[in-house]
Amino acid sequence: MFYDAARNDHGLPHNPVKALVAPRPIGWVTALSARGEVNLSPYSFFNLMGENPFLVAFSSTGKKDAATFAEETGEFVCNLATFEMREQMNRTSAPLPRGQSEIDYAGLATEPSRLVKPPRVAGVPAALECRWLQTVQPHALDGRLLEVHIVIGQVVGVHIEDRFIVDGLVDTAAMRPIMRGGYHDYFVATPETKFSLQRPTRV
Repeated sequence: MFYDAARNDHGLPHNPVKALVAPRPIGWVTALSARGEVNLSPYSFFNLMGENPFLVAFSSTGKKDAATFAEETGEFVCNLATFEMREQMNRTSAPLPRGQSEIDYAGLATEPSRLVKPPRVAGVPAALECRWLQTVQPHALDGRLLEVHIVIGQVVGVHIEDRFIVDGLVDTAAMRPIMRGGYHDYFVATPETKFSLQRPTRV
């Protein structure tokens, strides 16, 4: 099938694009407001964006708390969401009133970060401490300012649980990170699904 994205005339019960650009890593973001309120929320529009230094970005449709708080205090943390913590991750996506703790609502605990003020989620196998660089709000082709806020941060601190470092390499699959698909679907990385390819060299 083919459909015009502007007309959105796919004729399906749900828009299929999220199911095509998948699985997507989840940025489970903790951010702190200027008043000291902690927000924890998952973002599947998230990824590593560059290196030297490493950059991460997450996108908020509408100015949600994580984006607002990251701008207010200039810091946030990306926690690795795993299969073991899938239910808690999902609970933190609930639309709670500002000021109500997603951490308490999901039955989670926190641990202090080293270089930034927002805490880490206790028990995650890895977390990236970040400092906010900028928020980009793009325009559509027709000139409309979109309600999409792309938050970009620089990684300043990295936490990795020691047991996942094997022979000097991080065993990502052993962490069993979860990723978002379309609709209500998720995927999980496991050692059984991992494979390796060597990048070709020019002849």
